[in-house]
Amino acid sequence: MTLDPEQTARVVALAMDLARTGATQEVAEFLDHGLAVDVQDTEGNTLLMLAAYHGHLDTARMLVDRGADVDLRNARDQSPVAGALFKGESDIVRLLVDAGADLDAGTPTARETARMFGQEI
Repeated sequence: MTLDPEQTARVVALAMDLARTGATQEVAEFLDHGLAVDVQDTEGNTLLMLAAYHGHLDTARMLVDRGADVDLRNARDQSPVAGALFKGESDIVRLLVDAGADLDAGTPTARETARMFGQEI
């Protein structure tokens, strides 16, 4: 079944909301049915970006395990690891660093974000 652009936009928006709320199993089901793990919303956010920023470790781990790009930045040039640092999500920061996140990518970089907010990397 092929979706039209409006239907596709609704599916992406719903998946993003699920990532934002930490609905790990539901996000996994979207991926199981063909949604790309690195799909981006209209602001360039990925499922991983939203899960990381909102502190959902299990969702972030599932996305990393399924091959999400840990360095894919949004339209504001923000990286998932910088977002997690900004929010003080140390377990998610560790997950992303362990998965190879580039601490010098994005604006501000994760290193700059850590310095601004007194966080450890």
